[in-house]
Amino acid sequence: MGHHHHDHEHTSAGADVPAALDMSVPTAELAPTEASRRAFLRGAGLLGAGAAASVLAGGHAAHAAPAGDSAAAAGGQANDGEFVWLAGDHHIHTQYSSDAMYRVADQARHARAYGLDWIVITDHGGDTHARIGVEKVNPDIVATRREIKDLLIYQGLEWNIPSAEHGTVFVQPGENEVAVLKQFETDYDGSVNGTSGPSPANEALAVAGIKFLAEEVRNRRIGGALFLANHPSRRGVDSPHEIRAWRDADPTVAVGMEGAPGHQASSLPAPNGPGRGRGYYEGSPSAASFPGYPLESYRTWGGFDWMTATVGGLWDSLLAEGKPWWISANSDSHVNYLGTSMRGPNSDFNANGRYDDPVYGPLITTAGDFWPGQYSRTHVGAQSFGYRAVMDAIRAGRVWVDHGGLIGGLDMRVRRQGDQRPGAGATLGGTLKVKSGTSVVVTLNIDLATMPNWAQFVPQLARVDLIVSDVTGPVTDPDNFTAPTTRVAASFEVQPGRKRVSFSYPLGRVDRPMYVRVRGTDGKRGAPGLMGAAVDPAGPAMDVLGDADPWLDLWFYGNPIWVLPS
Repeated sequence: MGHHHHDHEHTSAGADVPAALDMSVPTAELAPTEASRRAFLRGAGLLGAGAAASVLAGGHAAHAAPAGDSAAAAGGQANDGEFVWLAGDHHIHTQYSSDAMYRVADQARHARAYGLDWIVITDHGGDTHARIGVEKVNPDIVATRREIKDLLIYQGLEWNIPSAEHGTVFVQPGENEVAVLKQFETDYDGSVNGTSGPSPANEALAVAGIKFLAEEVRNRRIGGALFLANHPSRRGVDSPHEIRAWRDADPTVAVGMEGAPGHQASSLPAPNGPGRGRGYYEGSPSAASFPGYPLESYRTWGGFDWMTATVGGLWDSLLAEGKPWWISANSDSHVNYLGTSMRGPNSDFNANGRYDDPVYGPLITTAGDFWPGQYSRTHVGAQSFGYRAVMDAIRAGRVWVDHGGLIGGLDMRVRRQGDQRPGAGATLGGTLKVKSGTSVVVTLNIDLATMPNWAQFVPQLARVDLIVSDVTGPVTDPDNFTAPTTRVAASFEVQPGRKRVSFSYPLGRVDRPMYVRVRGTDGKRGAPGLMGAAVDPAGPAMDVLGDADPWLDLWFYGNPIWVLPS
């Protein structure tokens, strides 16, 4: 699967990308001079890991990545433009969070059993965690890395974003991972510093935190750092202008948001379930909320955040600017549904920075979380099995997400009409640059589910929707959250009983910048989108508080692909 990165240098209009900058061309196939040029640009931090400030603009200097990757040898290497698709979860809590209970090893062993290849431990930022927790959890992570060698385990934290909600922050493993996270949390966490309330000064502190992480990468204290906003619509406090400011602060660090939050079991009906809002999205606007958001934004839609689920909504408003902003899905695991353990008795979290190891209850919880990988998965197209490779893939947007094992695999491409070469064109997160008037087609190859999921049934994909939008450039109002040209351009019905389906859709002779993205559903629940049936005739329906079985409303989403004619 070939991929064209956003951080190409731009030559004259309409010119082909130089071979050294075209990352779909393996280094071994370059002429010696071009191979030398690529090595120079990588060493200068101008090629490889970064994402462009805008697909419409010139190149954006990426952070240089270190040469080593301690886990690269643990798995397969991508060849001939293909990727290793690795499933993971970037939002997981342990006994080092004040509202959680499990050991790192507990979460890691379940993640691996449920089919994940990488996870991020993200205990809550706060006074106790900043003081001792960030250091005390590290030996547990290191020990679990040694024990479970086929699972990549990152250390991160859940950032209390100044003036906003929460976010995942994690770094590439290395000798400074604890020191950098500790300094970041001490200096920039809203709970630690009392900067959680809305104010321009607190917004500026959040931006400074992202820039701090970027500087630590540039100074090579860490090999990489990523930030994704968590449950962005839950309380309505992540305003559009803040999201744009985070991304623009450094798009090699601030790369996206949870397209779907965790806590997906929380809406199972009582008494056997929590009987609450799916994802714990059950609130209403407060004085801290952005006043422009509609009431519908405080609920999930088919388990997905309103920003992602609304065709022509906030996510599309960013993409229509030409700004890469990726989505993910995860468990946000704290205490898991139908668990049989409880916190260690007589624990003193404030004194020790952790709860004692959990013990057998015996009880069966009606908590709202699933184990990592049990329900939500984020699939990334990496060039190898390794810490840096996974972070590079997330940064590049080679990501699709699913609930309940709805599909087994996704290959989406935009290519020139008639180009049938394997791996031709641009894939998720990529950009296809063509001359104006070139005929372009979207192709989809989807591996359907063939094995029962963890609810003991084989999911059935019923429909796939292709969403298309013009790229209109920067907005004049940073609080804009609509994209008027975005629409569902085509829908494809899926006949049961097949293992793989393929679809294609012609975009015609393209003469303006555009992007395409994809979603799919089991077809059990749906409703016209918030922007109207002409924009989205059969999107996800708003989840019902206390009565939304997540296993009976399954969706997958893919990140966008841009087409840029010149």
